[in-house]
Amino acid sequence: MKLGIADDVALGCRLRIAVTRPLALDAATQAVDEVLRAIDAACSRFRTDSEIALVNAAPETEHHLGPLLALALGVALDAARRTDGAVDPTVGSAVRLLGYDRDFDLVPPTGQPIRLQPSRVPGWQSLRFDPQRRLVRVPRGVEVDLGATAKALAADLAAGAALAAGSAGVLVSLGGDIAVSGQAPPGGWQIQVSEDSGAPIVDGEEVVTIMAGGLATSSTTVRRWRRGELELHHIIDPASGLPAGGRWRTVTVAAHSCVAANTASTEAIVRGDGAVARLRAARLPARLVDREGSIVRLGGWPADALRTA
Repeated sequence: MKLGIADDVALGCRLRIAVTRPLALDAATQAVDEVLRAIDAACSRFRTDSEIALVNAAPETEHHLGPLLALALGVALDAARRTDGAVDPTVGSAVRLLGYDRDFDLVPPTGQPIRLQPSRVPGWQSLRFDPQRRLVRVPRGVEVDLGATAKALAADLAAGAALAAGSAGVLVSLGGDIAVSGQAPPGGWQIQVSEDSGAPIVDGEEVVTIMAGGLATSSTTVRRWRRGELELHHIIDPASGLPAGGRWRTVTVAAHSCVAANTASTEAIVRGDGAVARLRAARLPARLVDREGSIVRLGGWPADALRTA
């Protein structure tokens, strides 16, 4: 089957849209763009005019949220609850103090030394959120960062919007977060598994096939920068407020949605040695790469999935 494919950049990430009905590609692309623009306006911590930035700028105030930000915050808090706080939206201050305070392409790759001081983040329980009335109150000293889940939510919503625009089947890949919707092409959606979502498609890399749901990769090998002699990355351990330093450098998970896959892959990076038991208990197919490059496959992840010509 010939697919319609479009490549772009969105939310600071590589964006790829694939549709099983090529004539629907333009409409699907427009639908995806509308979703991503709305997510950026609601959830970006790099825009002073975004809705979440305005919430963070006025602590101890009750804010009435728009429907999209309320959805995104609810998803983030659900992820925190399900992971016992390993994926926590109150890491905003920690990430900013480490130097990740703007779109990643604009973050200086090197900079002056900083002093790392472990400090637990305030914790998701500190937020007062009423999802029915869409009201939130953020305590003073807390910065909400939805980055751990909002991009995956964007992929899920974008895939649904593209399907509604007229394609029989859709794949949306947004910087390592992949969501599919509708009817898969014959044999399923074939996806190359890489640490860097921008890596070219080449022979010799692992390829897996999904029919529905989502696939997400979390990695400490991308989105890295230096401050003095310290090399930092963007996945924060809420227990320390510092970049996660556990066993795994890259984790890929398949689940019923991109949000669920991303939540599990991020949690695995943060938990380190405890990740295997959590993923087995959840019965999620997963591929974990440790710091030396050894690979562990769980939950039916195929052992022999190399791309060949």
